[in-house]
Amino acid sequence: MPYSRLANPSATIAVLERHGLRTRKALGQHFLIDDNIVGRIVREADITPGEPVLEIGPGIGTLTDALLGAGADVVAVEYDDRLLPVLADLAGERGGLTVIHADAVGVPIDQLGTGAAAPRALVANLPYAVAATVVLRFFEEMPSLERAVVMVQAEVAERMSARPGTKAYGAYTVKLGLYARAAGRFPVPRSCFLPPPRVDSSVITLVRDTAADDTSLLPCAVRAADAAFSQRRKTLRNSFAAGLGITTAEATSLLEAAGIDPGARAETLDIDRFLDLGTVLRERG
Repeated sequence: MPYSRLANPSATIAVLERHGLRTRKALGQHFLIDDNIVGRIVREADITPGEPVLEIGPGIGTLTDALLGAGADVVAVEYDDRLLPVLADLAGERGGLTVIHADAVGVPIDQLGTGAAAPRALVANLPYAVAATVVLRFFEEMPSLERAVVMVQAEVAERMSARPGTKAYGAYTVKLGLYARAAGRFPVPRSCFLPPPRVDSSVITLVRDTAADDTSLLPCAVRAADAAFSQRRKTLRNSFAAGLGITTAEATSLLEAAGIDPGARAETLDIDRFLDLGTVLRERG
């Protein structure tokens, strides 16, 4: 029994032809056609029957079909209006699917479910152009979100899970790390998609793990990360000054108050150091 009835080339082509559709490169549309990958995503998501799940960019519903089969109540956000009739057919076949025609970058959070219906998991083959933005946004703005299992470009997965001192470690890594930690990752061959993408892909699992007990500190730590990486090749003294629009003397004072060497570089600091910087920024307004 397949996880998804659509996760094979013939079924995918049949749906596209039935609705007179072609993939749109501008939207990064690459349909998943490997049921083994679909199954692994669903298992990683560890869905319980009746659990509210958010899916971004469902396409023709390949992963959606498997999520519904696992018992999830799925809210699927689709930007491409040509795909709405395909998803409407799937919703008519099976219960538990709500389709919202919107851009996931800006869709109001309360439209995706409130109270007991608020999504607890984000499971998606994300449009690559907005993947990093969308993942961070929902961890920041959707308190109900406990975990995410998402397909992204391999280099984005690298940024999401990077360690201090590595090339991939940057402001985005820090900001996501303030809300969630990487708990697993596996590669997905290009041959698993129709059409095959020109980039490598990975599925990454992220689990909410808020770095600060006082969540009001998080926006200050985000501000600190943006400032620290504003001029990545320069010392923290200089990048912090440029990023915050202050003098190097003022930047030095802030860094020293946080117990950080002004001559260090941003990529050497771990999440806790950015929380220290956020604390100083909050105290000094």
